[in-house]
Amino acid sequence: MTRVKGGVVSKNRRRKVLKRAKGYFGSKHRLYKTAQEQLFHSGAYSFNDRKKRANDFRKLWIARINAACRNNDIVYSKFINGLKKANVEINRKMLSELAIFAPEEFTKLVKLSKDALEGKTVKESKEVEKKVEKTVSEKTDYSKLTVAELKDLCKEKNIDTTGMKKADLVAALEK
Repeated sequence: MTRVKGGVVSKNRRRKVLKRAKGYFGSKHRLYKTAQEQLFHSGAYSFNDRKKRANDFRKLWIARINAACRNNDIVYSKFINGLKKANVEINRKMLSELAIFAPEEFTKLVKLSKDALEGKTVKESKEVEKKVEKTVSEKTDYSKLTVAELKDLCKEKNIDTTGMKKADLVAALEK
């Protein structure tokens, strides 16, 4: 039986690693072994930093909500507690967007939260939630979203997306 040499496969594998290591300092972009080791570390760093970025955004949203709450004479923790008592389920990202782009709607949520803290029952909490979601969707700049996100929004609104390009999706959502 003839001997099969793996030179081509090995060379391609090394070339792929060195291509991914372009821009690294010193031997980390020249030598296969050090480049491969650095790529392992870089992958671990990028994974960890993606998780940290989520925490950073949460901190940013909380800071924005807290600032808006203080403008409405309530503390962040009491505001969130009041929303939970009023059975309003809205995430911090959307609350932050409301605080920035629709302060009047955010003020309504603060009033709802204060009422819930005082023990008043709120019958229209679901109506308020729908109104808030509608306001957030109206303020959304669809041109900044990806095609996949636009298609998801179209599915929620029962809009047929077959054969549509991004501009068509944006136009359909803005109607």
